[in-house]
Amino acid sequence: MSFAPLQEALSFLELNPDIEMFELFILDNNGVPRGKLLHRDELLAVYESGRPLPSTTLGLTINGEDVENSGLVWDVGDIDCRAYPVSGSLQRMPWRQIPTAAVQVSMHPEQGMPASVADPRRLLVKVIDGLKADGYYPVMAAELEFYLLDRQRDSNGRPQPHRDVDGGRPVATQVYGLRELEQIEPFLADLYSACKLQGIPARTAISEYAPGQVEITLEHRADALQAMDEAVRYKRLVKGIAHKHGMIACFMAKPFDDLAGTGMHMHVSLADEQGNNLFASEAADGTPLLRHAVGGMLTTLLDSLLLFCPNANSYRRFQTNSYAPLSATWGVDNRTVSLRVPGGPAYTRHIEHRICGADANPYLAAAAILAGIHLGIRQQLDPGAPVEGNGYSQAAQLLPTDWLTTLRALEASGWARDVFGSKFLQVYLAVKHAEYRQFMGEVGEQDWRWYLHQA
Repeated sequence: MSFAPLQEALSFLELNPDIEMFELFILDNNGVPRGKLLHRDELLAVYESGRPLPSTTLGLTINGEDVENSGLVWDVGDIDCRAYPVSGSLQRMPWRQIPTAAVQVSMHPEQGMPASVADPRRLLVKVIDGLKADGYYPVMAAELEFYLLDRQRDSNGRPQPHRDVDGGRPVATQVYGLRELEQIEPFLADLYSACKLQGIPARTAISEYAPGQVEITLEHRADALQAMDEAVRYKRLVKGIAHKHGMIACFMAKPFDDLAGTGMHMHVSLADEQGNNLFASEAADGTPLLRHAVGGMLTTLLDSLLLFCPNANSYRRFQTNSYAPLSATWGVDNRTVSLRVPGGPAYTRHIEHRICGADANPYLAAAAILAGIHLGIRQQLDPGAPVEGNGYSQAAQLLPTDWLTTLRALEASGWARDVFGSKFLQVYLAVKHAEYRQFMGEVGEQDWRWYLHQA
């Protein structure tokens, strides 16, 4: 893995003399950015010799708590592990009051031990390198949905969609509604401006299938790692700009029981070394290579599901006729299946992976998708006939809709252990087991509503 050169920091400092602070962050396995706020004069040292971060940084629960059996706490004395800057990640944060920039770091393979085994970005690099060794260059894009919420809760103390600029609250689903986009124009203007500043290829915006729900597509990248780096920065940027405008950007998979869930659709194809699309075909279902890729993703779907849907809330998204997939299916230009091959000219042929919630870590989701593709190609797996019509009514193999089942599936997967490594799985599964125990042990509103008087 190569890290950013010192010249990148020198050039940035010269071009941005007003920047006072730098936010150094690494993405943990829950997709939570963690790090430090540095003064301007501390930046060059990060590029020259890295920055130490505690080993526990990559073994925390989503609530920021240590997980003792991750192997990253007492066993190693919470040792400092060195992380180095990711090339291209040094960017201004235009929504901050103090002139601030951010730089993403990743663990050094040796100096970052033992935390480097749990670094999700490093895991994706490993999977991509394996594909490239066989002559396949993954092309990817992430398509993230999110809700814009009011900071003020409703009368029951629950989150609620933002009010529009006319003072009203959207109460109906206006999918593809243009007025809804017009109402958030100040937010969108700042968002697109910040994306341009950071080099993030934000394109089409649409009002999604619920009040306050928005989707903005990111253009595909020939470098899958770059695409996921940009997805990570984009998600932080959306949250920051929303905060500036007095809103909360919510990427929960299912924030409301009666409204649409929030997904992260992943678009993927494979190219050769010259950049030619190896899935390209006049046939709507693509080349044999595309079908082997689909076969691999379907075969490894259950083993990977915890990486696509990492939280208890993730599984509330899976409901019939909700545009969230329910089974291991694929189809051509069909939004009722898990793996969709969109229509379009031959050179655009690719697969849209529709399973991930917006709460998934882009690095881990991409790693699982690409590892499944690689298996399908190596073993020339046949995905069977594509589903036609309503995939919800043809679901032969339903996906699990509970957290524990998918946790156990990943734990028992020999394929995942071979691909991701036992040390990574030790950390990841320890964290998820800890979260599961804590989540299931918490008594909340639904318990009282159902059982307080009736049990």
